[in-house]
Amino acid sequence: MSKVTTYESLDDRIAPEALTEDNAKGLEVVDGHAVKDKNDYENPDRLYDMLIARIRKYHPSTDVTMIEKAYELASQAHGDQRRKSGEPYIVHPLWVAIILADLEMDKETIASGMLHDVVEDTEVTEEEIKREFGEEVALLVDGVTKLGRLSYSSDKLDVQAENLRKMFLAMAKDIRVIIIKLADRLHNMRTLQFMTPAKQKEKAKETMDIYAPIAQRLGISKIKTELDDLALKYSQPEVFFDLVNQINARKTEREEFVQQIVEEVSTHMKNANIKADVNGRVKHFFSIYKKMVNQDKTVDQIYDLFAVRIIVDSVKDCYAALGVIHEMYTPIPGRFKDYIAMPKPNMYQSLHTTLMSSVGQPFEIQIRTQEMHKTAEYGIAAHWKYKESNDGKKSVEAQEEEKLSWLRQILEWQRDMSDNREFLNLIKGDLDLFAEDVYCFTPQGDVKNLPNGSTPIDFAYAIHSAVGNKMVGARVNGKLVNIDYKIQNGDRIEILTSQNSKGPSRDWLNIVKSTQAKNKINQWFKKEFKEDNIIKGKEMIAAYCKAKAINPGNITNPKYQEVVQRKYGFKDWESVLAAIGHGGLKEGQVVNRLMEEYSKEHKQELTNEVVLERVAEAARNKVHIAKSKSGIVVKGIDDMAVRFSRCCSPVPGDEIVGFVTRGRGLSIHRTDCVNMIHLTEAERARLIEIEWENDVADQNVGQYLAEIKMYAYDRQGMLMEISKIFTAEDVDVKSMNVRTSKQGTATIETGFIVHGREELSRVIKKLQQIEGIIEIERTTG
Repeated sequence: MSKVTTYESLDDRIAPEALTEDNAKGLEVVDGHAVKDKNDYENPDRLYDMLIARIRKYHPSTDVTMIEKAYELASQAHGDQRRKSGEPYIVHPLWVAIILADLEMDKETIASGMLHDVVEDTEVTEEEIKREFGEEVALLVDGVTKLGRLSYSSDKLDVQAENLRKMFLAMAKDIRVIIIKLADRLHNMRTLQFMTPAKQKEKAKETMDIYAPIAQRLGISKIKTELDDLALKYSQPEVFFDLVNQINARKTEREEFVQQIVEEVSTHMKNANIKADVNGRVKHFFSIYKKMVNQDKTVDQIYDLFAVRIIVDSVKDCYAALGVIHEMYTPIPGRFKDYIAMPKPNMYQSLHTTLMSSVGQPFEIQIRTQEMHKTAEYGIAAHWKYKESNDGKKSVEAQEEEKLSWLRQILEWQRDMSDNREFLNLIKGDLDLFAEDVYCFTPQGDVKNLPNGSTPIDFAYAIHSAVGNKMVGARVNGKLVNIDYKIQNGDRIEILTSQNSKGPSRDWLNIVKSTQAKNKINQWFKKEFKEDNIIKGKEMIAAYCKAKAINPGNITNPKYQEVVQRKYGFKDWESVLAAIGHGGLKEGQVVNRLMEEYSKEHKQELTNEVVLERVAEAARNKVHIAKSKSGIVVKGIDDMAVRFSRCCSPVPGDEIVGFVTRGRGLSIHRTDCVNMIHLTEAERARLIEIEWENDVADQNVGQYLAEIKMYAYDRQGMLMEISKIFTAEDVDVKSMNVRTSKQGTATIETGFIVHGREELSRVIKKLQQIEGIIEIERTTG
């Protein structure tokens, strides 16, 4: 049996309404949103019938009473609610349920998908859900509701980390929660054209950073590939449609090529008496785009633009088919991967080989069994299909435990780590969607898979933390190697240990590639030297207070310390001190935050008389410049000479305050400026309320110096990547200063010109995406 899958459009991978650049043409505009003609709205009852038909397809005998009751409750609860498109809100939960049915989920999951918004958006309570549908559905709905309240686009590191922690905890309680959330996000992405451009980009980035990698980790390619393509479409529309046009430009020629390969392969499978289903396709757009970017190639230079898939009955047939294929076509060296013998971490299995056709066109062939294909499409969801044990209860297969081993690892990190910044970096590395693995062996022949570029140190920590901590050397294929040797596929590795070893070196953090190894090395240093780090942290805070003329007694209130602990995600004050001591946190950050809390409690409310006295003082100093030159409005005065302080570099959009100087006019500071926080009571009497003019704050006119500090793991090429971002954003850089530490970290201070806070935030967000950047903060004095 053979077939070729080609695309008249993107309909098979992306929802039709999200298809073209002109998809909003002809749509009615309501409240600033393009909406469909109401005659085009999808009929909820027709969608419900579609849902039931899809469930019957994979489980003909199931009782759909629960799903029918969920539909009736959701329809009644959402009532006349409308989506941004103008269509009835019930259409959305129906589509979420249909997506879950496409994954062949159980009826509890589908019912929960139908009800996932009722507690959040209607008067229906969790207790009602529990009473009507049982505790299992109530827990799933509650989990999805809580995830819906989380935001992953916050600029605040502690908010991002806390929300991710909550997400992983919800996943650990019941992985179906995140599967429902993925279905919810997929339908929202399919209908994203009804959102504002800013919201489209925000949701696309969130999808690309969080949801698509999680779908990949769970092995659900059915959802992951569509999320990828839609995220690319809305985050970089020009790139997306250019790629679509390039693919479609030679559409007929490519279809004919794939059809020819499919027919040739089908004939040879038949001649070899191998029962096989052969089909061909062009790979999804995001995959092609990433290869073009990572390999700096054009569409025509991508080897595996085409993929032919052979699905057979057994593992034996997989290898038999591979032998036939390699007789038919010339294999391209180094382009064969055996994911059957060595599955990916998400349990994906298949044989991949790239070949050269008779006309000189490279293409990829994937060979797998039907069961492997289901796992590749459905991932973890494959194990929640309607399978029942003898006692009538649903059973989850043992493979599920293997698939979720990475989640257990993350939960261990959550328990072990109080540093939010470090936790975020580890999660980012662990969810890295494009990290290729290398496969190597222990002396006993056990397979270990590690990130590409891993070293013997990574291998040692993959075996056990005690092995890594006592490592003194390594042999690869029987020969001694340096500890920074890059492991190759098939290497046999033996770790040499010694009880006399004093433990890992801090230099190892710059050598290892795997998130697991970095975490275990950091944990060792924190545990071994915690007491020393606490003492060092205290000394560093004391020294900072002395340099800034701050009375430590004013800021050591446990209430203030608790605020700092919450902000940076630490369990106790000693952990904060230890983090300062080992360089994970800056003492200035901590002291400034303590001073903020102290100032809030001791803030003196200014009387009208004091304000008038400041105005009079400004007048005595004979300052007189029109407000339009600075963009500042001084309350109670039409114009005043102003200057922007270099200590905190305010830009339009920041909260600001004015300080009346003697003879130099008004000095403008951010309200969180350290110099403003540390004013004496007498100096506070010289503060004046000020604000930005509307046109300056809203339209980003004028040029302002912004200064930031970047804390990063020191590595080669980082400054070049930073410079590329400034160049791409057309930012005029005025200064840059770099300091590195013995611990392998770097502090990069830079000043550049922006037109307002919006532009500054955009630049900072792009800088935060650079590998190795730990944190970015504005200068505050």
